[in-house]
Amino acid sequence: MRQNHQFIKQLPPAERQSTEGKNLISVKHPFWRFSYTVLMTFCLLGLTGASATEDKLKDLELKIGIVQRFGEESTAKLQLEPTTGDRLKLKFAEGNKERVLLTEKPVQLETVMQALPKPTIAEVVVLGTYRTYETAEYSAENWRKRGIEVEIAQPDRWQVWAKRDVYNTPLLRRLLFKNVKAASNDLAYIDTKVLPKVPKISWTVNGTRYTPNYVEVSTVKNLIRLKKGEKLNTSRLYSGQINFQPNAYGTYTLVNEVSLETYLRGVVPHEIGTNAPTAAVEAQAILARTYALRNLRRFAIDNYQLCANTHCQVYYGLGSTDPRIDKAIAATRGMVLTYNNELIDALYSSTTGGITASFSDVWNGEDRPYLRPVVDAPNSIWDFSKQNLKDERNFQRFITLQQGFNESSWDVFRWYKETPVNEIVKDLQKFLRAKNSPYAKFQTIEAMAITNRSESGRILELAVKTDIGIFTLHKDEVRSAFAAPRSTLFYIVPLNKGKEELWGYAFIGGGLGHGVGLSQTGAQTLAKLGWSSSKILQFYYPGTQLQSLNEEIKF
Repeated sequence: MRQNHQFIKQLPPAERQSTEGKNLISVKHPFWRFSYTVLMTFCLLGLTGASATEDKLKDLELKIGIVQRFGEESTAKLQLEPTTGDRLKLKFAEGNKERVLLTEKPVQLETVMQALPKPTIAEVVVLGTYRTYETAEYSAENWRKRGIEVEIAQPDRWQVWAKRDVYNTPLLRRLLFKNVKAASNDLAYIDTKVLPKVPKISWTVNGTRYTPNYVEVSTVKNLIRLKKGEKLNTSRLYSGQINFQPNAYGTYTLVNEVSLETYLRGVVPHEIGTNAPTAAVEAQAILARTYALRNLRRFAIDNYQLCANTHCQVYYGLGSTDPRIDKAIAATRGMVLTYNNELIDALYSSTTGGITASFSDVWNGEDRPYLRPVVDAPNSIWDFSKQNLKDERNFQRFITLQQGFNESSWDVFRWYKETPVNEIVKDLQKFLRAKNSPYAKFQTIEAMAITNRSESGRILELAVKTDIGIFTLHKDEVRSAFAAPRSTLFYIVPLNKGKEELWGYAFIGGGLGHGVGLSQTGAQTLAKLGWSSSKILQFYYPGTQLQSLNEEIKF
């Protein structure tokens, strides 16, 4: 983005001690509507007791994109297998008829590039490209306020698209783009692809080859094994049904339809770890449940709800479940965290670096009252009310502190990384090209400086002076733009290495991830100190309430 204010020089670094850390064509199906209807029915009917709670939770199914963009690479393979003594049931449309195939053998999905009778054009107006869904959602809301209908997509990075079924002709798309550019939006562009061929997914059952666009795969035992990779050497077991369906990018998605509580069994051990104390596991289960229910809209463009990686929550199915983790999930069954009877934005990260962040420290949008800076320590070791970290001297002094925090023994609590300027240039150019920024053409960096911090110490603005001008990175963009920082809780020091010219920069900071909400590392420390799951949650999300799902709670 353009930066017009005077470049602010980097303050002299304070003395410090650091340890280095380790280093397009949308097809709509009734299934999305069905899941949404089930969910809304669940919310409206309410729960009148423990048994009623269990009955409703059994009916609540999620749609998880476990393989999001299959078909991008012609060598990609997937294999679906029944468990021992079971068989796969494949249901799909063939003409105007429904076909059902049964097989005890594995079914391998392969990509076949199908030539079109004549090349077709796939085109969208991209209004912005972002690191996170939260930032894309804020941008989408602003476009809607301006009367432009949009949708959120994730072909790779998160993007806001002009809604395809509204801007459905080349003329409409170009008129919109012209108006957007006239309003000085430098990041918008028209993404046009000429497609001489398209990927089709091919699979064989009983010697016959099939290529339907949409398939439902189920088994009697409700278990399906998925193998992927060129050698099919990654294997995961999933409960429920797996749908094979087209997405908005001309490729395909494998979607696991799975009940909420079973989904948690494939999330919690991978998010908090199987060795975490019980209270920390229970807190993670409550947050994972809350997060899932509050974020069902994320992939509406592709007719599913959540992904299975760190853009949502890590979900690996039932292959690595743990009896102790399952017990903690069962103990919190149906429990969610709320604020004013509304599901909270249940954000959490690996390591805060000693202080949690406000929502607006990382993303644009309104702050959540329960997401605010909390010194991540069981005892008072830093008076935040008198020494907030917006002040650079306070911040650098805070980063030198090592002991007394919930995360003090963790290897990424504090980190130090030196990066040569040529690597920084490459990382920044790649980031700016992905954003379609005009500054992507810069060749050299003359200086960098952090020009604005939040009260929790997170970088709000980092200015980069280049041979073609000054641009500014904002908030969570910083984590995308550089390879070195693990969070936005850091400061930089220019390095010359005994020469006159700039060699590079040292990145000196703490934490891993965005730092908003619960620290998974800190929660484990507090649990070891005897804190209950409810006390841990209240510490990281002050003012919230722990509730069982009921008709009063707003999604």
